[in-house]
Amino acid sequence: MRVGIIVPQGWTGEYDGWDPARAWARTVSIAHEAEALGFDSLWMFDHVETEPVPTDEITFEAFVGLSALAAETARVRLGHLVLCAGYRNPALVAKMIGTLDVVSGGRAELGMGAGWKQDEFDAYGWPFPPLRTRMEALEDALEIATRMLGEGRATYSGPTASVQDAINVPRGLQQPRVPIIVGGNGPNRTWRLAARFADELNLDWSSPEEIVAARPVIESRCGEIGRDPSTLRLSVNINRADSAAEGAPRVDLLRRYADAGVDRVMTLVRAWTTDDGALDRFAGDCVAAGCELDA
Repeated sequence: MRVGIIVPQGWTGEYDGWDPARAWARTVSIAHEAEALGFDSLWMFDHVETEPVPTDEITFEAFVGLSALAAETARVRLGHLVLCAGYRNPALVAKMIGTLDVVSGGRAELGMGAGWKQDEFDAYGWPFPPLRTRMEALEDALEIATRMLGEGRATYSGPTASVQDAINVPRGLQQPRVPIIVGGNGPNRTWRLAARFADELNLDWSSPEEIVAARPVIESRCGEIGRDPSTLRLSVNINRADSAAEGAPRVDLLRRYADAGVDRVMTLVRAWTTDDGALDRFAGDCVAAGCELDA
């Protein structure tokens, strides 16, 4: 099982009271250390205000942040956990991820979800429609991404977005295209979209036991369209409270995820922000659990 690091960006309050320049320097430092320790990937949340209650504190924007980290690193993969389909024009997202893949030397991953944080939608002037419409927007975004990251010009017309003879050059370096991740815990619409479009399904805060229970349903979603379920990788964003417990509890948790058939986990431990040894101790627990580190 591979392990990704969600770098500090302020969204959970880890940079409250910090000077922005000092905070970004710390994010870069964590990215450097994560790569040196052999972690698989670096991730940023696609959020623009702090949670659970918006405050006048730092939240670094995810696309700009990952682009900067692409220039600071050489091996780790780079992804958003996950992009909100309602925050950006989906054709522009495909253009941006293709560019990020080139800038990073072929290390980008395109994570997409429907979005849920209404206070951000409201504050930034984005419409916050009912879930059904947000799921339509996600489906349209995935349709457009697969077309624009594939060969030729892209044409598609959906209920929330469309493209007409859209040119997307460069599409990125990876072949056949940049990997696509669908994020969400919904067994009906979200997991069906993952089966249709994604290379990886990312579940949020699901326990190992919940993963075991979910696997037959995920496999059935693939079966509905004749897809081999083994071709859809499974990843989990681990609950921050769970991953903060160091030593034996964390080693046991990681082993249980691996036993549940999870291909990759990622998490944010707030101690990484202020404790210089915290990320190294996390790496030690990952090694003890038998996780793959490329150090």
